[in-house]
Amino acid sequence: MSGIIHRLSDVMSKDIGEDTNIWQFCVVMPGAKIGRNCNICANVVIENDVAIGDNVTVKSGVQIWDGVTIEDNVFIGPNVTFTNDLAPRSKRYPESFARTIVRKGASIGANTTVVAGNTIGSHAMIGAGSVVTRDIPANTLWYGNPARMRGYVTDEGTVLDMEKKDKNGKKHIID
Repeated sequence: MSGIIHRLSDVMSKDIGEDTNIWQFCVVMPGAKIGRNCNICANVVIENDVAIGDNVTVKSGVQIWDGVTIEDNVFIGPNVTFTNDLAPRSKRYPESFARTIVRKGASIGANTTVVAGNTIGSHAMIGAGSVVTRDIPANTLWYGNPARMRGYVTDEGTVLDMEKKDKNGKKHIID
């Protein structure tokens, strides 16, 4: 592996792709799978039943619990939290956790909470501080608590209004 695993991290997984960097004070459980060319910033927790694709950025303070799949080219902002149990109780564990999927190219803003069992569509964008309580369609912009659709986003990341127009008034076609 040509990436860096900081000596102050506890990385138990052997399934980490080439050129992936894992910075200090991270915990990566043995069953976790992390793809190539990822950047896992400081103070991140990644549990066992987690799959992370290639070219993913996970900023500091993120918790990725069992049941989460993150596809390629995703950005996860600082302090994003994924939940995995819809009815949590101390010392009581479900047979399986709800599945959450973040599709390719999506971006999730800082301090967002993603409630278990939802899918964030490809190239969607979630604004900072949001609470995701439902599935998010591809190429849409959502923010708030609970998060609501506020516009569209192109694959390249251009934010559009509800009429699919950019800030210059140019209309875009999104498939």
